[in-house]
Amino acid sequence: MQMDMILVVGAGGGVGAVLRYLASGAVYRWTSSDFPYGTLAVNVLGSLLLGFIVQLAESRTGPGPLMKMFLTVGLCGGFTTFSTFSLETMKLFMEGSYLAAAANAAGSVLLCLFGVWLGVLLARLI
Repeated sequence: MQMDMILVVGAGGGVGAVLRYLASGAVYRWTSSDFPYGTLAVNVLGSLLLGFIVQLAESRTGPGPLMKMFLTVGLCGGFTTFSTFSLETMKLFMEGSYLAAAANAAGSVLLCLFGVWLGVLLARLI
């Protein structure tokens, strides 16, 4: 693997992780903490962003290979939080909050699929 790819993925991952922390924290300040709204919001936004970037990358005006790796694997990979999603959903389930666990799982999957679709659509409009 090329060192420049490793460096751009690492840099993007660091930026994405910081943005995830800030974005989910902002959502939690506006909502209650009894449901993982911050993680859900970050996953939907990250999915929209990933769909948008991938669609742009496939066009002739898209970013080059290094920038694509920075944005997709690095930034979006550091920003989206499906591992946290899984942990929080399992915690809700283990606490007996079955409806909340199911709502979080279904909402995350469906809204993130919608986010990717919307990102692709927005990129096609450019």
